[in-house]
Amino acid sequence: MKTVRIYTDGACSGNPGPGGYGVILNYKGTQKELSGGEKNTTNNRMELSAVIAGLDALKEPCAVELYTDSRYIVDAVEKGWAVSWKRNGWVKSDKKPALNADLWEKLLALLSVHSVKFIWIKGHDGHPENERCDSLAVSAAAKFKD
Repeated sequence: MKTVRIYTDGACSGNPGPGGYGVILNYKGTQKELSGGEKNTTNNRMELSAVIAGLDALKEPCAVELYTDSRYIVDAVEKGWAVSWKRNGWVKSDKKPALNADLWEKLLALLSVHSVKFIWIKGHDGHPENERCDSLAVSAAAKFKD
């Protein structure tokens, strides 16, 4: 099984507002960059979109080291929250609806294909790939500003 490193970040100008995401895939020194965005979205949706885009770009099941500055994603996956939300019909333990259920569905499906280790990194702390992903995300978001 191939081991791939994926770096992700999301950005939003206003929350909600125009948003973007950036992704770097790294396999044996070869890098590929991805980005995209939406006109009216949230930062968490863009963070999730980045992770989904990165995993979706893989052509076969892979072992993935996924670097993100999103506690929302890391905690929801590692603490089992997302699986519980799905099991409970996208309702959280506080009986409120889980946000972004459509994206969590996609992410959980991808996590069943790939072996993913999430690695949280502090955002805006000089990490080169995180800074590049942020730049890609901000540029993608700018395309949706009026």
